[in-house]
Amino acid sequence: MIKVKQSRNFMMSVSLIVMVLALAACSGSNEPSASPEPSTPTGESAPAPSTENEQPAETSGTEETNKTERPQTESFEMMTADGNQSLEATLQQGEGFSLYVFEKFTFDAAQGRLSLTSNADYYVDIEPLPSDYNLAELETAGNEELEKAGKVSDYSGELVEHPLGSAELYLQASGEGGISDYMVWKSKEGEAFLFRLHNPKGEEASDFASPVLVSLSTVQGDS
Repeated sequence: MIKVKQSRNFMMSVSLIVMVLALAACSGSNEPSASPEPSTPTGESAPAPSTENEQPAETSGTEETNKTERPQTESFEMMTADGNQSLEATLQQGEGFSLYVFEKFTFDAAQGRLSLTSNADYYVDIEPLPSDYNLAELETAGNEELEKAGKVSDYSGELVEHPLGSAELYLQASGEGGISDYMVWKSKEGEAFLFRLHNPKGEEASDFASPVLVSLSTVQGDS
């Protein structure tokens, strides 16, 4: 009987040792499972940089599209002293508008003035008009301004074989000093502009007149 009890005691001790080892093994196997937990915040924060990077990419693409709506250079057919020629012009940016400028011309963006590089007395001032402009008031102001330069003629309306095509208001004064124009013109987009053109008498008059009118026909608002 003593041997049986000892045998039972021995078996119980072995069973207890096995259970302890099993619990220890289970406890040990659970410890690494805690280590991946910090990876959860890391995994959640990972998409954030990609989202931030995507938004500027869309904005940048939109801005680039807006800036490249008009080609940087364009060629225009016109009659010159040497006959019909194709001349290249470069896109220039003014205050609220853009236009194409030929090689022999200088554009002052701050003043909105396009002039002949060799002689600044040949120029045109470009002024964007508000949407609620008063044509009658502009006509009165134009007549008063041009009367000082000579007899005023009214060529408003459709302009046959003219680069501008048509003008809501086209007043012109011709005198001893040359020709002065006062024009209200609308672009294809419906934006209105006031042009004050001064073309003195001289050898450079013909070099100025045709190219400057073609440039004015390319004026376009930024909106």
